Amino acid sequence: MTGSKPTTRRVCRAGELPGYIFHVSFKEPNAERLYAGGPDPAVQPDYESRYMPDEVTREQTRRMHYAAYRWHTARTRPQKARWQAAYFALRDSVVLGNRKLIYRAVRRQPTAQNRADDMIGDCQIVLIQAVAAFNPWLDIRFSTYAYTCLVRALARMAKRLACDRLTRALSFDHLPDGEPGGCYQTEPSSSSSWSLAIDEFLRDDHPLLSAREKTVLARRFASAGDGDPPPTLENVGRDMGLSKERVRQVQLSALGKLRLALTPAVTA
Repeated sequence: MTGSKPTTRRVCRAGELPGYIFHVSFKEPNAERLYAGGPDPAVQPDYESRYMPDEVTREQTRRMHYAAYRWHTARTRPQKARWQAAYFALRDSVVLGNRKLIYRAVRRQPTAQNRADDMIGDCQIVLIQAVAAFNPWLDIRFSTYAYTCLVRALARMAKRLACDRLTRALSFDHLPDGEPGGCYQTEPSSSSSWSLAIDEFLRDDHPLLSAREKTVLARRFASAGDGDPPPTLENVGRDMGLSKERVRQVQLSALGKLRLALTPAVTA
């Protein structure tokens, strides 16, 4: 900063052009000599056992933002192609050099035991976004900035998983004939006994399910034992004046209630 006048400003994405941080030095006569070029092979070792040093990360992201600036301002196709290639090469070098931040953040996430691969994949996108948004002219370490972004993203993922009933529920296909996750301590019930148990909850006077949930389950599964395949979600939705997705949501809600009501009785 020089006085109260900022030396950087954020430029928004424009169509296929990425957003970037503009610095006043980009318009200086020697700017291309200072910033041009792709990743320097002399400072690009294989970062398998350590992080890319902060000073290298800072220098590469400055070059990356300059490449994006030149990409935005290029007038000819060869110029655009040159600066586009430089931008992505520099961005990817920073991502690869700091990818160990992802594993560090995921390892510290208590809910990552069974979903580590999915979380690592999602965090790759978060790291790319963090590289593109990082301002290397501020007095902030990239590792601190990116790790904070990753931790917040993982917290949002964990919250979504906690709210997802499918992560805590068994498939309905296991209820009539199969053993849900080996929870049975006695012989599994027959299809007819399951049907009788479910029929009890489908009665008009039973309070467990709403009228719409009873209708959806009745149409989807009541005739499952007749030898004919059950009607599809789309067919049920067409008859009820609902979308296929809405029928699926109503069905999942109803099945979740039935699992809570039926599973204790089976495992007792």
